[in-house]
Amino acid sequence: MISWVKKLVTVGALACMLMTVAGCGGNSEQSAQKDDKGDKELNLFIWSEYIPDSVIKKFEDESGIKVNVSNYSTNEECLAKVESSAEGTYDIVVPDDFMIKIMKDKGLLQKFDKDKITNLKNIYPNYMSQYYDPDNEYSVPYLAGTVLIAVNTDKVKKNITSFNDLLDPEFKDSIVAVDEERIIIGYALKALGYSMNDTDEAHLAQAKAWLQKLMPNIKVFDSDSPKTEMISGETSIGLIYNAEAALAMKENPAIKIVYPKEGMQRFIDSFCITAGSKHKEAAEQFINFILRPEIAAEITQSYPYTSVNEAAKDLLSDEYKNNPASSIPPDVLNTQGEFMKDVGDATPKFDEIWSEVKK
Repeated sequence: MISWVKKLVTVGALACMLMTVAGCGGNSEQSAQKDDKGDKELNLFIWSEYIPDSVIKKFEDESGIKVNVSNYSTNEECLAKVESSAEGTYDIVVPDDFMIKIMKDKGLLQKFDKDKITNLKNIYPNYMSQYYDPDNEYSVPYLAGTVLIAVNTDKVKKNITSFNDLLDPEFKDSIVAVDEERIIIGYALKALGYSMNDTDEAHLAQAKAWLQKLMPNIKVFDSDSPKTEMISGETSIGLIYNAEAALAMKENPAIKIVYPKEGMQRFIDSFCITAGSKHKEAAEQFINFILRPEIAAEITQSYPYTSVNEAAKDLLSDEYKNNPASSIPPDVLNTQGEFMKDVGDATPKFDEIWSEVKK
């Protein structure tokens, strides 16, 4: 009887050992399958209309990694969703320069392995080592640009050169503007002769009053596709992203762009890996893929922001190179462009102004 029990225990123990080695038990097998699936997924959180489906498909076909794409419309939305979502919800985010610093300071980003991003060498040096990430440990430049003034010259005969020109009552319900708090308030500050990062309370009060004069002329705020209102003729003036202006100009040659004399924002959007990323190696593989010259060129042909990829310059079409909205001369951005910066404790003041002028 005792011998039979010993045999039974021995057989049971052996069976368990074999099951363990083989990944036995339903939970272990499901875990292995989940990990295998996890290695083949990547969650990209990016601006609307910012990366072609064709590029996503090429990466998926080549790597076998499924890219799940979700979109945001403002830097603030990107920050809010990363902060409020479960860790690992997003692997890659693509914020503006000032937001990169904010997210980095909040511990929401992690360093990437530069050995895995071998195509960093393709980036123009002047887009690297910026104030928000001096050693490029947390960010890889993707696209650059600005928000400028677009004018349908068939409908607008006035010579517009300044933000202040947009206050003219004749432009009532004529303007489409990006729904970007920091940019629009920043341009009000610039119109008044201040930095767009000014936090002086008296200056912000003046900016608020300036915006209240502008508001009757704004027909719609649209950060997703502001070119649509310009192309359809619903609006005749735009405070819009340079790529949106370039696409609108392609559809309607009467649309021209203006670099406002007060200067304008300069932005560099970059790929960043979230601190909670569950697919860091896949994220680094994707970023390196995007930096290939032919891929970078394909992206800017579809979404003609200013290219940061020096290796891609000979692959860009003459149409792209000759469009003053997409291919903004470096001296214009260097001399007239201003980076937005984190305004810190003054952020609630900007929020309050934005809420009040839009109500």
